[in-house]
Amino acid sequence: MKKKIFLFFLVAAIGAAFMIVAPLQSQAAPIKLTYSNFFPPSHIQAKLADSWCREIEKRTDGRVKVEHYPGQTLTKAKQVYDGVVEGLSDIGFCLFGYNRGRFTLMEVVDLPLGYPTGKIATMVANDVYNKFKPKELSDAQVMYLHAHGPGLLHTRKVAVKTLADNKGLRIRSHGTTAKVVKALGGTPVTMPMPELYQALQKGVVDGALYPIEVNKGWRMAEVIAYCTLDLSIANTSTFYVVMNKGKWAALPADIKKIITQINKEWIPKHGAAWDSSDEEGRKYMLAKGRKFITLPDAELAKWKKVIHPVLGEYVKAAKAKGLPAQEALDYTVKVLSGYCK
Repeated sequence: MKKKIFLFFLVAAIGAAFMIVAPLQSQAAPIKLTYSNFFPPSHIQAKLADSWCREIEKRTDGRVKVEHYPGQTLTKAKQVYDGVVEGLSDIGFCLFGYNRGRFTLMEVVDLPLGYPTGKIATMVANDVYNKFKPKELSDAQVMYLHAHGPGLLHTRKVAVKTLADNKGLRIRSHGTTAKVVKALGGTPVTMPMPELYQALQKGVVDGALYPIEVNKGWRMAEVIAYCTLDLSIANTSTFYVVMNKGKWAALPADIKKIITQINKEWIPKHGAAWDSSDEEGRKYMLAKGRKFITLPDAELAKWKKVIHPVLGEYVKAAKAKGLPAQEALDYTVKVLSGYCK
């Protein structure tokens, strides 16, 4: 009898303990992460980043909450990556080109190789990263990469129809595109995208290299007049989403698995968004009365010839840093060609 009474109270005690612990577990404070993004909140890429944050909260049943800070409100564009490494933010979204020379191997993707779409550029960027896993990104946890559609020459007053028309033009550029501008005969001016509108408006620069989506996404169609369709040498810019390594390491294994799956799903979403926003940018330009300039094949051949040394310069500089430069370039050209078939 005493044994039965003892067992009854033991079971009751365990049940009571579970009743106490279970609510405490369910009420545990969520893991909070901060996300720095240089895109303005109205931009489709900022909206995609925000939806990534909401999806993580949804699939983790609220165990993880990501606070999204678009428009450089947490860290400035050039500081985003280091801000993640140093813990100023837990997650960051920006592009490699704003820190020229820092991400040398990944710069191979940004070369003027003739990218036709953002979807293809995005696939190439992730393929190159997965192939080489560059050490330059080892101080952060890479979530995923993506890249915009063809980067084209836009000008505010001069209609660039020939190679000679580039001479002396002050063209906003960054990273590898600065070398492209110089090879074409222009004068590269380095500045981040958030500063470009006023620079064009005030005549600080005569034009810029960027994808067509920028004309609506950043309202640049208000301050430019022409877009030269130099598609055979179109570059891209590779964007990163990275997390602080310590914060990633501290996450429970099941949450890491959830985030990794969401990352895979968001890669094609970004590629598709770049392409749809390019189309919106084109329509917006036409609505503003802006003009597209189509270059004849003979003229395009001239442009392609003068920028070809840029590829060799990249290989030489990257090789001097001990990187597999030629292999990286050959691989990038190969996968790009494969996707273009």
